[in-house]
Amino acid sequence: MLLRQVVQITALAFWLASIAAPANAWWDAGHMQIAYTAYKKLDPPVKDKVDVLLKLNKDYAKWTAGAPDDRTGKIYAFVRAATWADDIKTKDYNYTRDKVESATAGQNIGYADKNQHAYWHYKDTNFSPDGTPLPPPDAVDLVSQLKLMIAALPASSGAPDDVRSYDLVWMLHLVGDAHQPLHAIGRYTRQIPKGDAGGNAEQVIPANGEVVALHAYWDSVFGGYVSPFGAIFDADEKDGLAHIAVNETSSQIADPQAWIDEGAELAKQYAYAPPVSLGPNPVLLTREYETNARNIARSQAALGAARLARLLNDALK
Repeated sequence: MLLRQVVQITALAFWLASIAAPANAWWDAGHMQIAYTAYKKLDPPVKDKVDVLLKLNKDYAKWTAGAPDDRTGKIYAFVRAATWADDIKTKDYNYTRDKVESATAGQNIGYADKNQHAYWHYKDTNFSPDGTPLPPPDAVDLVSQLKLMIAALPASSGAPDDVRSYDLVWMLHLVGDAHQPLHAIGRYTRQIPKGDAGGNAEQVIPANGEVVALHAYWDSVFGGYVSPFGAIFDADEKDGLAHIAVNETSSQIADPQAWIDEGAELAKQYAYAPPVSLGPNPVLLTREYETNARNIARSQAALGAARLARLLNDALK
């Protein structure tokens, strides 16, 4: 009885903390592997152009630290830049944790913007399996902002290089976010009437026995923080992300809303699949669930990398 109470208290504390915290898709390891896999698909002239833009970010020297040569440094910068949109949520940057209702929520002004814009990281396709009322969608989200950035990235757009650099760095991250199924959905149930924030309210217990939020479980598929070298090494492994085959037709889909629609359906089919419950109580995951989650996460990340590469090749050709 005492052990059950400890587990329940721990789960409740973790749930409350996860609801208050912004969602980070794939964690750093996943974002960097996606960026590296995309980089390998970039046209040579595009690689040079993205490096010129990345150098306008004040963190460029930090991103390239430890690189043995200039060529590797350019790769490191691209890979590490994919985590910047999460980095600015830390105290080191002193960026404001703003709200989606803010008048500046949908702005695109470059590095003069010192807001975290946590709501840019997702677009919740709200649904309820039991008829719980749904709120109206946010006016600003991953899709609305990513479309602005895609339009501004080409040199022909007339946007200042400062804005184009800022947008590029965000895009390296947001395309990855858009392919994490739980960044595309919000579930409302009688047990969670205010919404689960993309799986942050439900608790699961994977094979390691730790109680974690459902969202965090999916984020963790690629592991925690690694260096650019580590991400490159992992992605290049025989069964790594860089070697996962991607459907050519699917890779050509360039509409971010279509990506979100795909992710929402995958979330319904796999992320919320049994034994995940309709409430916040922790449930023990089955081997089938964990196998499916790993396979879907890896295929989505590989697809995101292919789409990111195509997007940049088209915008910067």
